[in-house]
Amino acid sequence: MAGCRSWVFFLTICAAALREANAEIKVTIPAGRFFTYELLRETFQSDFEPDSKLYTGHLYDDPMVFKCNRQNYPDLPEWLRLTQRHPYDNGFLYGTPASPGKSVIEIHAINKRSYDAARQILVIKVTAEKTLPYQAEFFLKLREIEKVLPSSVRDEIKQDVQNLWDAQALEIVNVTSALDRGGRVPLPLPGHYEGVYVKVGSEENFSHCLLRVTTTEHQKQCRAGAEVEVPKGCRFCRIPGNCITWCKTQLFDLTKRRPAPPAPTMGSGVLEDGGDFSPPESPPSRDFFPDYMVTVIVPLVLAIVLCLLLAYVMFGRREGVAKRNARTNQIQLYHHHTIHGDADELRSMAAERGAPPPLSTRSMFNSRTGDRAPPLQPDSIPLIMAQHDPYSDTLPR
Repeated sequence: MAGCRSWVFFLTICAAALREANAEIKVTIPAGRFFTYELLRETFQSDFEPDSKLYTGHLYDDPMVFKCNRQNYPDLPEWLRLTQRHPYDNGFLYGTPASPGKSVIEIHAINKRSYDAARQILVIKVTAEKTLPYQAEFFLKLREIEKVLPSSVRDEIKQDVQNLWDAQALEIVNVTSALDRGGRVPLPLPGHYEGVYVKVGSEENFSHCLLRVTTTEHQKQCRAGAEVEVPKGCRFCRIPGNCITWCKTQLFDLTKRRPAPPAPTMGSGVLEDGGDFSPPESPPSRDFFPDYMVTVIVPLVLAIVLCLLLAYVMFGRREGVAKRNARTNQIQLYHHHTIHGDADELRSMAAERGAPPPLSTRSMFNSRTGDRAPPLQPDSIPLIMAQHDPYSDTLPR
């Protein structure tokens, strides 16, 4: 029984190791050549729903987001980039390695519908390769990086450049978005593109059309900002998106390398005798009293003057309550006192919910004296009790 369990455990480990080995994708590329790897959503969709089509007959098309990094590192290698325009689009890993080496890339796909995650290992082995001596870089202003990375589009661009270069042995060395070189983000409108730089290399020398870029007349037109026409007999772009911008075309002749700078001469490592050390003299004494006057005394005097001015405005120009009342119209004063009295009465009523109704609302009540009239007889109909009002002479009649 124990032996059977051991065999089951051994087979389980072998199956897991085989599955892990199958999950690794190994790629070998030469140094100095353009590399691209398309992250297919269909591949990861089958990992998320392996039996959905078999049992339910329905295959999901979920949005996915790809995250890539070098194994045991947070980022990708410096020569490798990841791009994905939309969660419903495939992703691309692309770049040009400069030196031989090996990179293990972890690819993580996140399902935005179910939030499941799938993992894939990409092993990139870079081998040494001879650098192409003649290279040219073109700018395609009607292209975007995601539209250029598919192999079919790169083949179309390569065919147009072959006709322009008049050579068949061409290799794409690098593809870079204009945004990575400081370009501006285009408007989200039809007809606006970010632009792509495509570098192509060959063993053969440049053609006559490409050498026109190095002429003085061509460079003068580009500096003037004028629209440079395509040289006669050099229009080979079958697709408008593959037409190059001539003023941004650059040629690189790597056969004419600059000589390396001379190596620095090694000395003995001992400093030469320069005499005894002479410390600097002490600076002359300085009187800081003027600085103190300007920094402390002057602001203090200004603050005192402002305080005195404010005190005069606040206290010296007040006329007083008695003087103000003497210069105010009596009708206005009476109205003011009435408002204050009614406000005080309302405050006293608000303190107690069961307070009696205000006296001013009762009949035959004098609001100024507070006197009440006796109950009225049915045959007598006095309207207002005769009370002496000190303000009656000032009221309008």
